[in-house]
Amino acid sequence: MNKLNIYIKSYNELNKRELFDIYFLRQEVFIVEQNCIYQDIDQKDHCSYHLMAYDNEILVAYLRIVYPGISYDEPSIGRVLTKIDYRGRGIANNIMKYAIQKVRDVYNHSNIRISAQEYLIPFYTSLNFESIGEVYLEDDIPHIEMMHKD
Repeated sequence: MNKLNIYIKSYNELNKRELFDIYFLRQEVFIVEQNCIYQDIDQKDHCSYHLMAYDNEILVAYLRIVYPGISYDEPSIGRVLTKIDYRGRGIANNIMKYAIQKVRDVYNHSNIRISAQEYLIPFYTSLNFESIGEVYLEDDIPHIEMMHKD
């Protein structure tokens, strides 16, 4: 694997290729791999920054930063994923750290709320997120809200 190229763009800055890559990879991971039929493409994409990590021409990791007031009062990070062949290399950890810093830079905001799949609690806890509330089902997958405070 070469050094990853990381880009972060608002929805309006994305070109057609990037938008296709994002939707294709999100569908591959969240719908096909997780066998979860749900409406992945939503109105929040228009109100988000999209962080893309490319290995040459291949989108290998992604997340979106949703503007404050859309999902929660705070900015939020969601749709965090790494292509299956690239997992276990620390990529998700790196892009999450990048996203947390981006939220601080853009919104001057240290609180970030997420809706995490329950099995990922240890991963998000390692990034200083704390569980809040109770586990709930979202699209038949256990989730929990978590908050990053600095």
